[in-house]
Amino acid sequence: MSDASAPAGSAREVLSAFLRLGMTSFGGPIAHLGYFHREFVERRRWLDDERFGQMLALCQFLPGPASSQLGFSIGLLRAGGWGGVAAFVGFTLPSALLMFAFAALSAHWSGAPGQAAIHGLKLVAVAVVAQGLLGMARRLTPDLPRLLLAVFAALLVTVSGNAWMQLIVIVLGALLGPWLCRSVTAHPGQPLTLRHGRRSGIMLLAVFATLLLLSLLPWSDAPAWARITAGFYRTGALVFGGGHVVLPLLKQTVVDPGWLDGNSFLAGYGAAQAVPGPMFSLAAFLGERIGIGHSGALGAAICLLAIFLPGLLLVSAALPFWQALAARNDAARVLAGVNAAVVGLLAAALYNPVWTGAVQRPRDAVVALSAFALFAWARWPALAIVGWCVTASLLAALL
Repeated sequence: MSDASAPAGSAREVLSAFLRLGMTSFGGPIAHLGYFHREFVERRRWLDDERFGQMLALCQFLPGPASSQLGFSIGLLRAGGWGGVAAFVGFTLPSALLMFAFAALSAHWSGAPGQAAIHGLKLVAVAVVAQGLLGMARRLTPDLPRLLLAVFAALLVTVSGNAWMQLIVIVLGALLGPWLCRSVTAHPGQPLTLRHGRRSGIMLLAVFATLLLLSLLPWSDAPAWARITAGFYRTGALVFGGGHVVLPLLKQTVVDPGWLDGNSFLAGYGAAQAVPGPMFSLAAFLGERIGIGHSGALGAAICLLAIFLPGLLLVSAALPFWQALAARNDAARVLAGVNAAVVGLLAAALYNPVWTGAVQRPRDAVVALSAFALFAWARWPALAIVGWCVTASLLAALL
């Protein structure tokens, strides 16, 4: 249902507001939510606390990058479809350009200092993923059944060594959720006022589902650009539980088939912690390093759009139906099971490739564990953690 009383605004003002946030929103997905609340609820008053909370709940319920989906939703409510596009472009472009530039420059870091700096970024990944895992485990596995589900998922992924096992454990989490998470209940809110209705939502959901189905089909004989696009779309469509969970799925997409080596992959992930904006901008780094048609820029653009598109399609499709969906206990329990499995997925990724790819000697373990302590308990910002790990790695290379 559309509502003519939805707040009027322009795509230009949405772009201006989100471009500023895209250049200043350091700290990762959880911090982004605080930036958005301060900017759009407290300062600009584009929406109230209740509607902000409703959209936040939806974005945490759906797969995809929650902070980017929330920003896109705010743009939709403010200025319709073009407002959503403006919010996405403004919030994503600064970090995407920074990651693209880092990828282009890192190809020339063949000397000892350059390799030491890249190794430091791999140690950043250890600290960041460990901190993300700790936070997710506290929030998403608060009871014994969900904790056991997470442990089981981690063991399955680690022991099997099969890339598709990551998708299988997500499905298992969804199937076991209604049984293991019977204590979970739904929390519906008031309906949102939108400029598009349920008919548009059904069309967008059909587009999302069709593209997801295509991305899951075998692509062995397809051109390289089609296989890469399918892999990034599949990753963006199946990321539950937060930005850090993109790591194992992206590894499956770009490292396992041999598009990119594990060292470059972890270095890019570490660098993504040092830039503002969404973590999914890592796709710009990966796309530049992979290259499509001998063009790093084309690779970055395709990978970036492919990984963000499913989340934006899905949140646009779900918004008109959110009131009914939020009232269903069975839907909340399915999501709880998926989120518990995702904790196990991230735990497996912390071991391999993050720890095994970065920690090669005792001093690496000391740097990584100290960075984790500074991040998780001393509350150092991500940018300071990057500086510490890179500096420590450079000093170790000089000694």
